[in-house]
Amino acid sequence: MALQPAAGTRDLNPREVVGNRWLSEQLGQVYRLWGYVEVSPPSVERLQTLEAGGRINDSDVLRLATDDPLGLRPEMTASIARAACTRMAELPRPLRLWSCGTVFRSVQSDTGQQRLEEQLQSGVELFGLADGNHSVADAELLRLLLACLQTIGIGSEHRPKLLLGHHGVLSALLDQVPAAQRTAVRQALVSFDPLALAKLELPGHQRQALEQLMRLRGEPEAVLVQLGALLGHSRQLDELAECLKVVAPAAAEAQVELQLDPTFQPHFDLYDGLVLKLVCQGLDAPVEIASGGRYDALVERFGGDASGLGFSFDLEAIQSLLGTENTAPSRPELTLISFKDITQLPAAFSVQAERHQQGHSCLLLHQPCSTEAEARAQADARGCTGLIWLG
Repeated sequence: MALQPAAGTRDLNPREVVGNRWLSEQLGQVYRLWGYVEVSPPSVERLQTLEAGGRINDSDVLRLATDDPLGLRPEMTASIARAACTRMAELPRPLRLWSCGTVFRSVQSDTGQQRLEEQLQSGVELFGLADGNHSVADAELLRLLLACLQTIGIGSEHRPKLLLGHHGVLSALLDQVPAAQRTAVRQALVSFDPLALAKLELPGHQRQALEQLMRLRGEPEAVLVQLGALLGHSRQLDELAECLKVVAPAAAEAQVELQLDPTFQPHFDLYDGLVLKLVCQGLDAPVEIASGGRYDALVERFGGDASGLGFSFDLEAIQSLLGTENTAPSRPELTLISFKDITQLPAAFSVQAERHQQGHSCLLLHQPCSTEAEARAQADARGCTGLIWLG
């Protein structure tokens, strides 16, 4: 019999479970303050939904051995967007939803083998008016993200950096490249691969401009000026500038560094507007704790006439960053009930029932303890804060 969990999964101890629940509850309180309501999308979906019209690679989805083409969700956005466009189509917009649950991804190991990777996520989705100003919804999403960081205790000591990109801006920049080369150029830019870019047959001046674009990242205001010089007047740049004008003061207050990178794109190709990734500095390496963006085309694919955007937190990454003691800050009061002789068992159960009626957590020690000191040692070993010994 196998004694280890499947590769890519792990057993959580009680403190880790408490930490995940605490983080979920803290984030849920922030979401509710902003008017978001909780939903619970299914873990199993049709592959057409999970692959989001080809925007999520088939290799990322864990298929189920069923007659219908089904799989486990690699993320929750597609499922929630489907529900928002069907079961919740009549609800007024903006529609604000949040969820918490496990996602399952198929990833390739260093040896080339496919393995399962599970991740506990908490996040929000915002469905607005199709013809609305994108900068307003984008600003709300980013301000909500910053509010969440302050609530869960992400501070300057974690050196948080919010990376921002824009799919539409990158596409506009690539429109200046010959159509036959756009896919390869895009891949080189997104992968930050100057060698791949150098191999492409491009005019010298264009290659030089793309090399500069690959290195273009940093303080948003300065990057926007350079993008304006490359693109001229652009509605997308105007909306991005309006959004950042609202978000920058809150980011400074939260001590979160903003970095605008026009070539940044997340792993899933769901997005067609603003994209984001939040990275903190861990003990040994950077830790990605949140990601997301705008996915208007996905909403349209499900038959919706609204825009959509959202983000999700990786709860276990946050817990590893903050430490279990900080994400499960208080141990629940627990009393041990012990007895000296087995004949006192009925009395011990009566005491336990009485304590339960008063709302106190307590557990019963099955074996007798001849002394109170022995019972105290048993209580300490179990992390109990109180002791009732029937001696």
